[in-house]
Amino acid sequence: MIGPLTERERAEAAINDRIGTELVLEGEGLRVWHLRLKPGETLYPHRHDRPYFWTALTDGTARSRSGDGKVTDVVYRAGDTRHFSDLMPETAFVHDLTNTGDAELVFVTAEFTPNDHSSATRSKP
Repeated sequence: MIGPLTERERAEAAINDRIGTELVLEGEGLRVWHLRLKPGETLYPHRHDRPYFWTALTDGTARSRSGDGKVTDVVYRAGDTRHFSDLMPETAFVHDLTNTGDAELVFVTAEFTPNDHSSATRSKP
């Protein structure tokens, strides 16, 4: 995937909140995801609309195509962590993630779910 997200991908991402490859824990106010991408694999476009953080567990490289048309290449080092503390539905963003490296890319992500978010509007893992 080289070009920006298509209009269809952006529309589908707007209703896809699967931000990892496996939901490993869901509790009151928290969802924890694992993300494992083999070389060349892509996590389908999805949205982030609540506070979360991720930590890279492996070194690797990836390409992310965002809903605003940006395409970004990123180098990750094991232990890298990034926190998005101010996300909410009004400040949501969409993107995908493709492993462009030659080794598996592994992350853990913790997502903080507000109590007033209706589970009826969320996709089921």
